Amino acid sequence: MAENSQETDEQLLDRIGRDVLLAQERKRGVLAFRSAVMFMAPAAFIVSAVLLFPVVYNVYLSFTKWKRFKGYDEFAGFGNYERLTTNHFFTEAFANTAIWVAASITLPLLLGLGLALLLRNVPGEGLFKTIIFIPRILAPTAVAVLWYYVYAPDGIVNWFLGLFLPGDVDIGWLYQDNTITPSIIATFVWQSVGLVMVLILLGLAAIPRDPIEAATIDGATPFQVFRHIVLPLLSPTILVVTILSVLAGFTAFDLLWVMGTSYPGQRTLSLAVFMYFEAFQKGSWAFGSAIAVVIGFVVLSVTWIQALLQNHIDKMTK
Repeated sequence: MAENSQETDEQLLDRIGRDVLLAQERKRGVLAFRSAVMFMAPAAFIVSAVLLFPVVYNVYLSFTKWKRFKGYDEFAGFGNYERLTTNHFFTEAFANTAIWVAASITLPLLLGLGLALLLRNVPGEGLFKTIIFIPRILAPTAVAVLWYYVYAPDGIVNWFLGLFLPGDVDIGWLYQDNTITPSIIATFVWQSVGLVMVLILLGLAAIPRDPIEAATIDGATPFQVFRHIVLPLLSPTILVVTILSVLAGFTAFDLLWVMGTSYPGQRTLSLAVFMYFEAFQKGSWAFGSAIAVVIGFVVLSVTWIQALLQNHIDKMTK
């Protein structure tokens, strides 16, 4: 009995010791949580004030009749959104934005991937990368002004074409409906391909060499290695690039506004330009807020679909 009593006392002491340790661990956890909240509070306040509040307030404005200098913040329900369905400028802007998004995803990604693969381990690699990345550090407005003169009737593009074509070439690249959109897209690709190339290079550098070397020893061709090993392992980087490209396509404004001619009704009318025109040029803040909500909803939806596809690809490659 004494032995059993002694064992019970030891078990009791062990349990008390564990309870004390758990209590101390909980106390340390509470202190750590309070410290984290104190350190995060300034940043959380700034994010809420600068980002979250404007978003919530913008959604509120989209359901009102607010106009510049007049107010009229009475509730309008879905009236502004119903106007979008009957506004032909919105339809044109949405179609142009879809073209922009498709171009901003495919062209920079393909060119950036090709340049990243081409410039790996070549002489002068750093110099070539720097030259290609330099346009990215320039302000979009400055790039738009620069290329506005490049595409001018007496600009570099027509001068270069004149070296190979007979007669004087005076094509108005930014004044014709069939050339203005491709011209601005080419400018966008010229500026954005450097960042895509750098991101893909970082993704390629993170790929382990063992599976590539094993596949090469087994007789796989370079194309098979790229398709079955490099590309699946590079898919997270490609997802990041596509999300950034989608955001850039839906929010394209600087190049379109500076290089375009007049609004609305032009081939360069995008959702972002249409929102700016309605809100700040015409003063229809509530209607412009509704356009902004539509842009945000479409961007979130596309990003969510991309994340689902990426998750599906990851499951297939595991």
